[in-house]
Amino acid sequence: MKQPDIPFNEINRLEVLHSLRILDTPAEERFDRLTRMAKRMFNVPIALVTLVDENRQWFKSSIGIEATEASRDISFCGHAILDSEVLVVPSASNDHRFVDNPLVIEEPNVEFYAGCPLVVGGYRLGTLCIADNHTRDFDDQDIAALKDLAATVEHELSALQMATHDELTGILNRRGFISLAQNSLTLSVRNGFTCTLVYLDLDDFKVINDSLGHAVGDKILHSFAALLNRSFRDSDIVARLAGDEFVLLLSNASQRDAQKIMVNFKQSLSDYLQQNEMRCNVSFSTGFVEFDPNKHSSIDLLLSEADQQMYVCKGAKR
Repeated sequence: MKQPDIPFNEINRLEVLHSLRILDTPAEERFDRLTRMAKRMFNVPIALVTLVDENRQWFKSSIGIEATEASRDISFCGHAILDSEVLVVPSASNDHRFVDNPLVIEEPNVEFYAGCPLVVGGYRLGTLCIADNHTRDFDDQDIAALKDLAATVEHELSALQMATHDELTGILNRRGFISLAQNSLTLSVRNGFTCTLVYLDLDDFKVINDSLGHAVGDKILHSFAALLNRSFRDSDIVARLAGDEFVLLLSNASQRDAQKIMVNFKQSLSDYLQQNEMRCNVSFSTGFVEFDPNKHSSIDLLLSEADQQMYVCKGAKR
């Protein structure tokens, strides 16, 4: 068996994948419909929409396999994302890459595989793939049909990205944040861990726009968002709400923890400004609210309280 190689652009590929915030989300009809179509169209027992994460392939939609994920090391899809063309394996037991693969010699006994890479933002994130437990041919017309179905999956993934992500900065927008944050709060209650919301507002940003121009202002917003995005954990949620307002939901963190974390982030921002010789100083005001399920029945209430705390912070600077 040959383990799949790692794509040359793996770091950026994973950033795009994780930015979709789709991993480990519930099944959705818009994807399940496409795997059902693939199963019927090609008369196969297995059809999947897979996303290849750092150490696993995760199934957003699956027919014929009960598991929700598999190790990336044994995945066919890990090989498929290495090339832009459809990967066709007519007989896995006669292919040196897969001959002793656990997926071949054990359940589900894959013998035939065809996987079309799913491209979002220029990166191959996973596949629409089909599999069977006996050998079969797959001609050019079949390949074209699989590509057409995969293009529809790509459209759904891109629509998800556009609907929930801020166009300028690429991070979550208000809609995307509220959806994911509400899920995090539900998990917080269920599993008994603390969350803290941090509301950030850039100081005197209108002055920057008026004096240096909106192009510079947009660059600052983009750079600030990028620094936020890479400074926090995947389990934290980072978003731009509007204008110069940003928000963080820090999981498994008390308000005191969050305040310490933001002190470190301020230092990171200072270092970034110095290293990049920015033409202006960039600072921000913060509001902190620790989630209390008895007090905050929705993410909107948490946002409102944190917004008020941020204005208290901003007022204290004047």
